[in-house]
Amino acid sequence: QVQLVESGGGLVQAGGSLRLSCAASGFSFGNYGMGWFRQAPGKEREYVAAISRTGTIINYADSVKGRFTISRDDAKNTVTLQMNSLKPEDTAVYYCARARAGYAVVQALYDNWGQGTQVTVSS
Repeated sequence: QVQLVESGGGLVQAGGSLRLSCAASGFSFGNYGMGWFRQAPGKEREYVAAISRTGTIINYADSVKGRFTISRDDAKNTVTLQMNSLKPEDTAVYYCARARAGYAVVQALYDNWGQGTQVTVSS
């Protein structure tokens, strides 16, 4: 079955960096777009970034543009989110997800989700 396992979360001071990884298994990784989402306490889950199955199309939410970088390694079946210049408002549980097709930025078009990893940014 499809499995997505996130890692790399933790506590960091504002201005610091974290690198999240998502290990995928149970499907042909190279055939699917992947994305990252996050959910802060008391808020709805929101879109962060997406990468197409070929890696040639990448999109970011305005709130993270210029600070976060999404990438994929099809040889290792992993998708990574490099987060720099972190802000307290980036505090959330971060989720890796698989798109239903080759690329998507709409949450409803994702059909499999990881368990999430906590990112906490202190001020």
